[in-house]
Amino acid sequence: MQHRTVFEVMTHDVVTAAPATSFKDIARLFADHDISAVPVVDDDRRLLGVVSEADLLRSTAELPDLEGRWAGVRLLSGERGLPDAETAAELMTAPAIAAHPAWDLVETARTMHRKSVKRLPVVDEAGRLVGIVSRGDLLRPFLRSDSAIHDEIDHDVLAETLRLAPDTIRVTVKDGVVTLAGRVDARADVPVIVRLCRSVDGVVAVHESIEYAYDNLALDVEPPR
Repeated sequence: MQHRTVFEVMTHDVVTAAPATSFKDIARLFADHDISAVPVVDDDRRLLGVVSEADLLRSTAELPDLEGRWAGVRLLSGERGLPDAETAAELMTAPAIAAHPAWDLVETARTMHRKSVKRLPVVDEAGRLVGIVSRGDLLRPFLRSDSAIHDEIDHDVLAETLRLAPDTIRVTVKDGVVTLAGRVDARADVPVIVRLCRSVDGVVAVHESIEYAYDNLALDVEPPR
C-alpha cells in the first residue's frame, strides 16, 4: 500500500512575496492569481512567513470610514495588526507552519485542522519553499475511480498485505464507499481488515458483514467462587 504524499498533490509553481513587497503589491498578487495567501521567502527561497488576506484585513481593521466613524468592532490590543504595516515583512505571520513533501495526506490534514489553517507552505530539509498544499489538494484522492479503489484493496490490502486466499473477502465499491463480505478464521482479523481498507486513499467509508469461525476477542469469564 502506498499513500499519496504532499509532493504528489501540492502546487509546485508557487506565487511568493519578498520581505520588501508592498501592501498594494500583495493585494494585487491575490487578485491577479486568485489566491488568498502568499509565502514570504528570502533570496534563497527560505520560508520566512505567510501573508494572508486576514493579515491585510487585520492591518486595516481599525481604520475609520470616510466620515471618521469606526466601521467595525475595535480589536483588542493583542489582536491588532500593525497600523503602519507597509511590507510583507511587517504584515506576515511568522514563523510559518509548514509541511514537508514526504508527509502523507492524513498527517497534513490533521496539522491543518489542529492549526486552523487553510493551506501549508511545503519546505525541504533546508527550509526552502518547494510548494504549497491546500485543503482542496487534500481532497484529490477522493476523485479516484471506484475500480482503482477496488483493485488496490483486493490486491494490495487483502492479497499482498494480509495474505488472504482469493475470494475470502468480497469487495464492492460505490462512490468511494467500500462493502466487505466473507468469512475469516478469527474475529480479531475483522477490525484489522476494516482499518486497512479505510486507510486506502479515496475511501469514504467501509461497511462490513464479515463472519468469523471463532471469537478470539471474547473475554474470559471468571468462574464463580
